[in-house]
Amino acid sequence: MTDAQPRTLGALRTSGWTPRSVRDEMRQNLIRRLGEGAPLFPGILGYEDTVVPQIANAILARQDFILLGLRGQAKSRILRGLRDFLDPEIPVLEGSEVNDDPFSPISKEGRQRVNDEGDDAPIAWLPREARYVEKLATPDVTIADLIGDLDPIKAARGGHLLSDELTLHYGLLPRANRGIFGINELPDLAGKIQVGLFNILQEGDVQIKGFPVRLPLDVFMVFTANPEDYTARGKIITPLKDRIGSEIRTHYPEGVETGVQITRSEAWVDRDGPPVSVPDFLAEVVERIAFLARRDKRIDARSGVSQRMPITLLEGIVSNAERRAIRLGEEGATPRVGDLYTALPMITGKIELEYEGELQGAEAIARELIAGAARDTFETRAGGAELDPIIRYFEEGGALQLSGDASAGACVKGFRVIPGLLELVESTGLATPEAGEGTRAAACELVLEALVAEKRISRADGGSYGRARHENPKGKGGFEGFDPFG
Repeated sequence: MTDAQPRTLGALRTSGWTPRSVRDEMRQNLIRRLGEGAPLFPGILGYEDTVVPQIANAILARQDFILLGLRGQAKSRILRGLRDFLDPEIPVLEGSEVNDDPFSPISKEGRQRVNDEGDDAPIAWLPREARYVEKLATPDVTIADLIGDLDPIKAARGGHLLSDELTLHYGLLPRANRGIFGINELPDLAGKIQVGLFNILQEGDVQIKGFPVRLPLDVFMVFTANPEDYTARGKIITPLKDRIGSEIRTHYPEGVETGVQITRSEAWVDRDGPPVSVPDFLAEVVERIAFLARRDKRIDARSGVSQRMPITLLEGIVSNAERRAIRLGEEGATPRVGDLYTALPMITGKIELEYEGELQGAEAIARELIAGAARDTFETRAGGAELDPIIRYFEEGGALQLSGDASAGACVKGFRVIPGLLELVESTGLATPEAGEGTRAAACELVLEALVAEKRISRADGGSYGRARHENPKGKGGFEGFDPFG
């Protein structure tokens, strides 16, 4: 609050400030931002042509809305971003529990103060951050939590009858007056509690304990729900669903490039240890693991594969590279494809398996996802490259043992033994001759992992590569037939 802002009701009247509903406030601020061409939800990627326009339409229509989507689709983050459509500050009666509008207070205490103090009633300025209230719906949430209850202690201390409005203990909804109230995972809210939201969505008021107390709240309500919860663990009762203005479906990134951008923006990569460098192709491998998992029939699609998986996975391989660089005294840390195997728990912990997947085991599936992602990334970036000399080396009995703790220089030295491998990664642009040894080592591992996915060579758990254990049914010929995901 600045010194120039009114501090009393009288000063507020003379300032010319005009009250408006929170829906009108959000609508006008949205119109201004649309006119300026400013991003509506900075940092939210992949929704520019789908979710964001639908949210904008709901706000322009002054409608409450629900975001319906699987886990890890930025639903909660979007709700919290709605604060930016509120004014920086609004005036409230100082000390008001329900953010009373100084010109039209809804609480009895606020009305009494205005009557008693008149233009001298003190004014406080409420920042937009304090005008967003969020509640995670759980089965134990009560009407008292959301709306309020009578407080006998308050009545005794003030000498009031229990029917007096001054004995009320306000719940979260009244405390969100003149702001935004968000409920996460709405289906988990008990049906009888959902009934308590009817009036606020339709008439804008609530009643407490059956006493003749009407609170005409000014609240913009938003919700999130998971489709699986919607139909299984709980449901949104039909009359409540009918009162929510818009149902907006969220989704996972529609393209690998968008997914890479999201993961890079969210993952903690810039650290205070050795400088970290993540090759572009490795970031793509990380993202493709999630994309493959989302369409793998052995993984429960109803549960979804959260965007948190690639974010956590990228952080995990960076940590392994960081640990290796610190132990070896290297100046920089560059993760390699092999580091993905050290981060298997960051994959297995984020997938729910179908029956067929349970038979195979989460770790085996995660290993296939890594190899398949390496294959798809190599095919996208260097498909058609000459691989026969590399394959022939292993078919003739050649082998390569790679330690996960070996330095990048030691790995590159080992890769020189394989005919044409270093030349291939340079000629295809995976690692230019000027690239550091860390990037060159990572690129070579990418090629070998792609061949593992094609069953042209084999990989042991310890990181050794050798002759293929099974004959490739397609024979020689590159990346065109074998699909480890069936």
